[in-house]
Amino acid sequence: MPNLSLLILPGDGIGPEVMTEVRKVIDWFGDRRGIAFDVSEGLVGGCAYDAHGTPLTDATMAQAQAVDAVLLGAVGGPQYDDLDFSVKPERGLLRLRKEMDLFANLRPAQCFDALADFSSLKKDVVAGLDIMIVRELTSGVYFGEPRGIIKEGNERVGINTQRYTESEIARVARAAFDLARKRSGRLCSMEKANVMESGVLWRQVVQEVHDADYPDIELSHMYADNGAMQLVRRPKQFDVIVTDNLFGDILSDCAAMLTGSLGMLPSASLGAPMANGRPKALYEPVHGSAPDIAGQGIANPIACILSFAMALRYSFDLGAEAARVEAAVQKVLADGLRTADLMGPEGGTPISTSRMGDAIVAALGAV
Repeated sequence: MPNLSLLILPGDGIGPEVMTEVRKVIDWFGDRRGIAFDVSEGLVGGCAYDAHGTPLTDATMAQAQAVDAVLLGAVGGPQYDDLDFSVKPERGLLRLRKEMDLFANLRPAQCFDALADFSSLKKDVVAGLDIMIVRELTSGVYFGEPRGIIKEGNERVGINTQRYTESEIARVARAAFDLARKRSGRLCSMEKANVMESGVLWRQVVQEVHDADYPDIELSHMYADNGAMQLVRRPKQFDVIVTDNLFGDILSDCAAMLTGSLGMLPSASLGAPMANGRPKALYEPVHGSAPDIAGQGIANPIACILSFAMALRYSFDLGAEAARVEAAVQKVLADGLRTADLMGPEGGTPISTSRMGDAIVAALGAV
């Protein structure tokens, strides 16, 4: 098997700590399974601003465009709050998403059996939950023009524009339909067609894509506010959900907390296929940089490790290896090993970031 290229961007806060544990998993596959990764490393976010005066250099951007996949830790921290908006750490991440044209953000929400009691919902509501939210990532209200804060008379006015073309909607819809076809064959599209013209177009285009190319998929439509209510009322009614940038941001965070801990949740951002047939892709944990616990060795590395598992599945066509990583995580949790964020009333064995990584590596050989 040829070497698979991977750019690692640890970022800020707990990013470097959790990424260290991912490197252990990468090394295990190289040492034990002969799967060699050509790994390079760069700076993004606040650390890049400290070193170069920008949250992402042109050289790192070019490197991200050239590799098979990018794995990112987290960006940001309170020391950067007063920076100009154009150079805040988050702008580095947004530039990666925009210039790599990563239009489909996959956010799984899976409730591991050992953590079913961690959800704020009743155990029977979330036990066995396994849903996927596909969020459009490069358009919509976060990128639409005009935008800004202007003066009208004696007061300020904040302006953001929700804008979608039918081609932008169609391509993320196709990504969601393809994913649904590999899962249960069900897709729910969420928007606000009752009050927003962009929602009307969204619903029309998703339906058109379905009717033309995916008639085998069971498609339903739902207003996004009702979708939020249904996620906390009866989340297992869903399998794959597709929605726009803003609603996807909100709904995926809602779904994330159904599982009990943000420290458990990975994500993938996928773009168009490259010359080798693989999609451009960036993988990152859902959690932030958690500056309040950075450097203490108590961060949960599982979300970042599971993000690497998503890279194995979607960028490297190594589905069996991805399943092995997921099974190793399941085993470690079933054995009662817990980082600080996973310690609940039922107890468990408290372990550090490093020991969690070591335990998952050990479990890789036992599952």
